[in-house]
Amino acid sequence: MVKASRCSWCEGNPLYVAYHDEEWGVPVSNPIALFELLVLEGMQAGLSWLTVLRKRAHMRAEFCGFDPAAIDRSGADLLKSWMLDAGLIRHRGKLQAVVENARACIRLGDGFPEFLWSFVGGAPLQNGWRSIADVPSTTPQSEALSKGLRSSGFKFVGPTTCYAFMQSAGLLNDHLVSCHRHRACRELGEGWSV
Repeated sequence: MVKASRCSWCEGNPLYVAYHDEEWGVPVSNPIALFELLVLEGMQAGLSWLTVLRKRAHMRAEFCGFDPAAIDRSGADLLKSWMLDAGLIRHRGKLQAVVENARACIRLGDGFPEFLWSFVGGAPLQNGWRSIADVPSTTPQSEALSKGLRSSGFKFVGPTTCYAFMQSAGLLNDHLVSCHRHRACRELGEGWSV
């Protein structure tokens, strides 16, 4: 049996492998799913992605299913309990950002997905990286997205966080060309529109 070739960053843990094989790089247009990925990438700042994946289900439950309207209604009241919840990443700034980002998302309204996708021209960018060392941590697009989000009131959305978000939400295809998911994500991006 031939082992499937994958991007090397995901090897060694079943959570990583499942995330890589099923989600990472798949274009997303659902506003709640996009909001979830943006929050998760902000939570990851300074931590390993595995830490976030392990806490993801609990965050989803505690953060109202990542529904910005539900977070806006009750999130401010939940901040104190969130700080005491070991199942969450207990960083006050990041937890406050969940509430502030929900409000910023609401202000963008139904145009939230289009706003995010506008930074890549509305369709996934197709990269052809041959080595993990070739993959940048920021790009002009992630810097522009960061600036756009911050000017809209979002927090914990620096250029590196935005690049990771763009990778996870399929705004770009950063699977290595040797990875079995590169072609599949490229095909998903063909004819894509938000």
